[in-house]
Amino acid sequence: MQLQFLGTGAGQPSKARNVSSLVLKLLDEINEIWMFDCGEGTQRQILETTIKPRKIRKIFITHLHGDHVLGLPGFLSSRSFQASEEQTDIDLYGPVGIKSFVLASLKVTGARLPYRIHFHEFDEKSLGKIMEDDKFVVYADKLDHSIFCVGYRIMQKDLEGTLDAQKLIEAGVPFGPLFGRVKNGENIILEDGREIIAKDYISEPKKGKVITILGDTRKTPASVRLGVGADVLVHESTYGKGDEKIAKSHGHSTNIQAAQVAKEASAKRLLLNHVSSRFLGREVSQLAKDARAIFENTHVVRDLEEIDL
Repeated sequence: MQLQFLGTGAGQPSKARNVSSLVLKLLDEINEIWMFDCGEGTQRQILETTIKPRKIRKIFITHLHGDHVLGLPGFLSSRSFQASEEQTDIDLYGPVGIKSFVLASLKVTGARLPYRIHFHEFDEKSLGKIMEDDKFVVYADKLDHSIFCVGYRIMQKDLEGTLDAQKLIEAGVPFGPLFGRVKNGENIILEDGREIIAKDYISEPKKGKVITILGDTRKTPASVRLGVGADVLVHESTYGKGDEKIAKSHGHSTNIQAAQVAKEASAKRLLLNHVSSRFLGREVSQLAKDARAIFENTHVVRDLEEIDL
C-alpha cells in the first residue's frame, strides 16, 4: 500500500508543483488504485509514474474548486484510449454537482467512453459511510472551506491471521487438505491421535491501516475526527507560521494548524501538501521544521513522491 502525490500545489500550477491530486495504490490488497482529486494536468503527471489508468477504479473528489477537478474530463477521456487493455468501469464519489460537471464536459467535447462511470454524489445531509466492501470502508465528513468540501477516512478492515506452515510441518502435519482445514480454524486429529489446535498455528489478526485525506479546510474539529489514530494524515499546508489570519479568510490552514490537528488526533504521521507557490527551497524546509515543533513526524511532500504505508 502506497500513496503517490501527483500534484501538491495550491490554487494554480507552478514550476515545482502541479495542482491537487494523489493516488492510493492498493495493488497488493485489491489490485486497484484510488485517486483523490484530479486537478488540471493530472494525466500528464501520471505519465511520469508507473500508474496504469485502467487500474484507477475509484475517484474521490473533496470539492468542486477548479484546482481539484479540472483534470477530470481529460483523464477520463484519456483512460478510454487504453485500447489494448481491458476497459473497466469507474466509481466517482464527490459533492453534488460533480456528475453534471463531468457529463457536460464529456458531452460538449464529444467524448464517448467505452466504460461506465458510476456516480456517487453526496451533500451535507448524506455524509458518513459512503463506501464499503469486504476489504475497506470509507467515511466522509464536512470540513470548513469557502465552499462545501469534505475529508475522507479510508479504513482497511483487519487482516486475517496467517497460517504458520513451518510450525505445522514441524508438528508432523502432512502438507495438503489438512493445512486448509487448520487455516479455516478447524482443529484436526492426526493418525497418531494427536490433536492439532488451529488457533495455535494461526497468528493474531493484523490491524488494518487508516489513511485520512483532507480537502481544503480551516482548522476544524472534523479534521480531528477524521484523523483519529490514523496511520497517515494528509493535510493541506497552504500557509505557514504566522499566516493564520489570511489562512482563515481564504478557508485554508497553516502548517502549524495542520500539526495541531495531527497531534490532537493522535495520528502517527503527518504529510503536508497543497503548498502555496510562494514557498520555495529553504522555505519549504522551514514549513516542515516549524510543524515538527508541534508534531514531530511531519513531512512536506513533493510532486511524484511515493510514500509506503
